[in-house]
Amino acid sequence: MHNEPAFGVIRNQAGERLDYAVAGGAAPDNPAPLVVIGHGVTANKDRAWAQTLARALAEQGFANLRFSFAGNGDSEGDFRDSTVSKEVEDLGAVLDAVAGRPLIYVGHSMGAAVGVLRTVRDARIGALVSLGGMVDTADFARRKFGQQKPGDLMWDKPECPLSQAFFDDMAAVGTVLPQASQVQVPWLLVHGTLDTVVPPEESSAIQEAATLVSADLIMVEGADHLFSGEHEAAMAQIVAAWLGGLGSAG
Repeated sequence: MHNEPAFGVIRNQAGERLDYAVAGGAAPDNPAPLVVIGHGVTANKDRAWAQTLARALAEQGFANLRFSFAGNGDSEGDFRDSTVSKEVEDLGAVLDAVAGRPLIYVGHSMGAAVGVLRTVRDARIGALVSLGGMVDTADFARRKFGQQKPGDLMWDKPECPLSQAFFDDMAAVGTVLPQASQVQVPWLLVHGTLDTVVPPEESSAIQEAATLVSADLIMVEGADHLFSGEHEAAMAQIVAAWLGGLGSAG
């Protein structure tokens, strides 16, 4: 059963329904800024970090919507079709559904790469937050799945079979470092110092590449890729405080 009272059914360009949840007064007639939250590869909108962030934002007065990309979680679609490029279009479909108010995008891991690619082509995104943000997509695919073949399970998850489409798209995107120089909106980068999935150095590199905006980089000491344990709340408060400092949010 899917309860989508705020913005009705959201579908991507392929007609696949995208599962989402809202908090903090996220209603179509609310003109306040809306924070859209996107997850990483093999994840979904209900990851612990995403739920913690959504609650923290709501407590600080930020309406928010977190969603699962097609093929992930309870969203429709085949996981084997999940690629960065397709998820850029999924994000566009969500922005279409919530248009008419200031929008902020928070992306984790591969979802952060999606955010960079969408932001440089979509003026509706007024601020960007990257959590453990993936930058070098080609390198990530090689490091984590280079010894596997299509059909093998990604991180042993039965619902996440590796596909050639994933490999091909990660290689085609290559890196989102060039797009960083085109970002012109306020940008926060948050990365755990013990992240072994996406090296913290990637956030440092993309911060340096962001020449049109002064991107803020905050390293969370001792945090892993998912900001597990006590680091979840710390990450959420960092994001909420940063958003609270934006003029558009006040």
